[in-house]
Amino acid sequence: MSIEEAVSLLDDMVRPLEGIEHVDLDSCVGRTLATEVRTPISLPPFDSSAMDGYAIRVDPNVPTNRFEVIGESRAGHPFDGNVDTHQCTRIFTGAMLPDGANAVVLQEDVKRSRDFIVVDPEQSLNVDMNVRREGSEIKQGEVLLDAGQVISDFHVGLLASCGIASMQVNRKPVVAVFSTGDELQDLGSELEPGQIFDSNRVSLKQLLVHHDVDIVDLGRISDDPTETRTRLQEASTIADLLLTSGGVSVGDSDYVRPAVEALGSLTFWNIALKPGKPLAVGRIQDCLFFGLPGNPVSAVVTYLLFVNRAVELLASSKTHELLKLTATLTKEVRHSIGRREYQRGRLEQENGELRVSAVTDQSSNRLTSFADP
Repeated sequence: MSIEEAVSLLDDMVRPLEGIEHVDLDSCVGRTLATEVRTPISLPPFDSSAMDGYAIRVDPNVPTNRFEVIGESRAGHPFDGNVDTHQCTRIFTGAMLPDGANAVVLQEDVKRSRDFIVVDPEQSLNVDMNVRREGSEIKQGEVLLDAGQVISDFHVGLLASCGIASMQVNRKPVVAVFSTGDELQDLGSELEPGQIFDSNRVSLKQLLVHHDVDIVDLGRISDDPTETRTRLQEASTIADLLLTSGGVSVGDSDYVRPAVEALGSLTFWNIALKPGKPLAVGRIQDCLFFGLPGNPVSAVVTYLLFVNRAVELLASSKTHELLKLTATLTKEVRHSIGRREYQRGRLEQENGELRVSAVTDQSSNRLTSFADP
């Protein structure tokens, strides 16, 4: 099965979760909006000055460059009065523009003598100069953020500036993570002959951190068919998505795929992909299942191509395609026809051109190819 066919099947089988929560602004970063957010006020909420200077009324029919200073407008303390032609107020950045005024002349462009200013004759005076008009950024009732948008750190400031203190977000998907294999040991343990540290479960949990999910670490499953089936059944009752690594190929000790087929069903297995061919995707009751390959690079690649998308679909967030750039290879790469291959490499810029060189060893067990290619 091609990658495109697998993605299409994935899109058909994954349905957004039901359930909406209300969260405060202080705890909304990373959450997925359930409904669009409209601003209850305009930004700016009033006509204001973009600079320190003097608020004047520009009238083409009454040209002048000499104005009487009749007061001042500070941020939070507007001038209570009206500015007529030949009049002005001292004004500061962010302060409300007085009634009657329609422009701000910079303080460095005037000479002040007691209660009068004279604008530099070289300075042209235009309506709206140095003025931020009410609603020039966004108008009351307009959409700030769409449903499905993942709220970022930068969105928080925008929401706060509009007076929005809480919002509706989608329920977080619960993702349970297993690793399989008798050879695996937890970090901090002593390795016995033939054993390796469990890196896949750690890597997958960190990849999931970037999503709006609750992660449940269910540890390791030994190479035992009965335990595999029992643990998968239990996990499917508490999770929306079950993620395992290893045990999905055709080896004598690969018990995950048969267990899933017995407990539920597989939608697809084996992708025309390198690394990551033995990817198994299906369901156990209402729980979505992903059986990733055991080789560390294969697990990461299949996560980025498939699991990442499934999590976004579950959370009703907008799906994001992987970034694609065009670059020139610095040397030939070897590739066998029949499977799309994702190689690790080093991207550099030389004389304005992107150039990429593949790492020497593309073996699917080499995590060092990610760390320092």
